[in-house]
Amino acid sequence: MAGFGLPNFGQLTEAFRKAQQIQQDAQKLQDELDAMEVEGSSADGRASVWLSGNQQPIRVRFAPELVAEGTAATEAAAFEALKAAYDSSTATMKERMEELTGGLNLPGLGG
Repeated sequence: MAGFGLPNFGQLTEAFRKAQQIQQDAQKLQDELDAMEVEGSSADGRASVWLSGNQQPIRVRFAPELVAEGTAATEAAAFEALKAAYDSSTATMKERMEELTGGLNLPGLGG
């Protein structure tokens, strides 16, 4: 009797093996992103923010002369540094996910 359009057992086994490998690689990538530090700085370099590869905050640094300029200047520089760190971290995550999936357009991964 025909296989009702189902893949043969060898193809099914290979598909499961590939899925398992992607899952293992995804966990390894998650761990690498968690351990990664991505720095973003304000244009003048007086504010810096560090995020993990998964956009988790790690630390901030403000130059004393920036803080001395007051709240508005410090807030603006902090926002600029945070945006730079976030953009870099997001780009890194997307690039690494594309490497993992081989360019597949998987739902939920921003493909």
